[in-house]
Amino acid sequence: MEKLANRNFLDLNSKNLFAFFLCLTFVLNLLQSYFTGLHPDEAYYWVYSKFLDWGYFDHPPMVALFIKAGYSLFQNTLGLRLLTVISNLVAIIILYQIVKKYTPNVPLFIIMISSVLLFHVYAFITTPDVPLFFFSVLFLYLYQIYLKEDKIYWAFMLGLCCGALMMSKYHGILLIILILISNLQLFKRKSFYLVIILGILMCLPHLYWQYQNGFPSFYYHIIDRSATPYRFDYTSQYFLDQLLMMGPLVGWLLFYYGFKQKTNQDEFLKSLKFVLYGVFVFFFLSTFKGRVQAQWPLIEFIALFILAYIYAAKNIYHFYKFKWLFGINIFLIILARFIIMGFIPAAKKIKFVASFQDYNVWANQLKNATEGKSVIFKDGFQEASYYNFYTNSLNAVAYNSINYRQTQYDLWPIENKIQGKNIYLIEEGKADYNGQKLIETSKSFYHLTLIDDVRFYPKIYFNPINFPKDWNKNETKSITFTLKNPYSKTISFSNDNEKWECNFQYGFMENGEIKSLTPLSKSLKSIRLKSNETKVLSLNITSPNQSGDFKLFLSIKTEPFAGTRNSKMISLSVK
Repeated sequence: MEKLANRNFLDLNSKNLFAFFLCLTFVLNLLQSYFTGLHPDEAYYWVYSKFLDWGYFDHPPMVALFIKAGYSLFQNTLGLRLLTVISNLVAIIILYQIVKKYTPNVPLFIIMISSVLLFHVYAFITTPDVPLFFFSVLFLYLYQIYLKEDKIYWAFMLGLCCGALMMSKYHGILLIILILISNLQLFKRKSFYLVIILGILMCLPHLYWQYQNGFPSFYYHIIDRSATPYRFDYTSQYFLDQLLMMGPLVGWLLFYYGFKQKTNQDEFLKSLKFVLYGVFVFFFLSTFKGRVQAQWPLIEFIALFILAYIYAAKNIYHFYKFKWLFGINIFLIILARFIIMGFIPAAKKIKFVASFQDYNVWANQLKNATEGKSVIFKDGFQEASYYNFYTNSLNAVAYNSINYRQTQYDLWPIENKIQGKNIYLIEEGKADYNGQKLIETSKSFYHLTLIDDVRFYPKIYFNPINFPKDWNKNETKSITFTLKNPYSKTISFSNDNEKWECNFQYGFMENGEIKSLTPLSKSLKSIRLKSNETKVLSLNITSPNQSGDFKLFLSIKTEPFAGTRNSKMISLSVK
């Protein structure tokens, strides 16, 4: 009777401790969200939320919905991140519901989850990884129940969660596929086909958006991001990031615990092992195609955390040996969080910390200098997005040239409204000539160039018909392309009565570098395209004079810019 009373007392204390931890976490994340400036990606996704759609160039739409919901309540950084803070709190509760079925230990859970650096990052920074984290945890919770209870209700919920995963980030498909591979017996359940049907139905609007826009995400993630040669540091950095994201000091121990935990014929733990190994190997192989960002294996870290907790709970005396290390690890993470809030002025000299600070001042300094006119930033979405968020406008456009990549700015209608208007081109650095305006901002010196009657055409697209893949050196072929005008008005490429000259060019890229640029026929300048009109034309393309694998792109160059990418990256092989 005494043992039962003590156990009930401990359970009560555990509940109080867990509630206190959740409240403390919630308050910290709210403060962090309010006082910490935006990461450039967050500003970009805020612009997403201004153009709600079924898809975007880089990602599915869930992050835009998260931001839209919170920002409708508070028009500041807290509002942008509000759904992140709430979903993170709910994810923590769900994670504990998953692990406590094996061994309930609230203090251990608090220590371990507070030690995972990546879980802190997505407690306030709002990117597509936030809904991915939330719906991955929810998916595993529902799957754990569904394994034991083959019921329509759980199948229905799991199907909805599968769709939400895919609408959060494309990496969600890894979790679904690896779970299926780990348990092919699921296909013997009639209810499981409801999961499949619901998941597919939820993704159909996004797939249709991809189709309407020429599958931009596919070309970006599969082709454009694979355009760089391999470097050894891609792989070595991947392993370092794995340890860092799981905890600067204790990541190695969590990996040890996770890999040591046996499945013991437990179907759920077996699935987690498949996720752990599968995601780890997938992104390891991805390092041979390019750099893997530290947060990409997020799904792996969730599976690893669950496995590591279960092992630590069952080997608590081994864990006690390293309690001090976990304490230091948590202290360093909390310290870093306070530093990026900007409370320590000297820390703003650190480049990473500076990336979160004073962009509100920067944006308004530029707004005053440009007299509120629309502005263009070259090659990148970051500065344009910062400017738009902190001026609470959509007056900034990102001009993405042949030297950069395409972004959602190439699809949004923001650019349409500045055509033919007087705008400012904003570039970092000192002025090149007397006609430019120089301004010192909180970040750096910038020079401003007033461009009157601006013209450029990022949405005009060349699409090849039956493009040949194999070419000889310096071989010229006549290639048929379609050229479409998606604008709501007629487009003329003539230079008559135009201040800024327009020309056409094509180039070849090898290993991520532009190798050559060649002018196209001047006869293209005579083309006029009515709104939504498509024309078929033949262009003479000459291959490089050296062998190798190249990517061809076509570009429309209007002064004073370098030219936009007006085609997909078209693969060809030169013998």
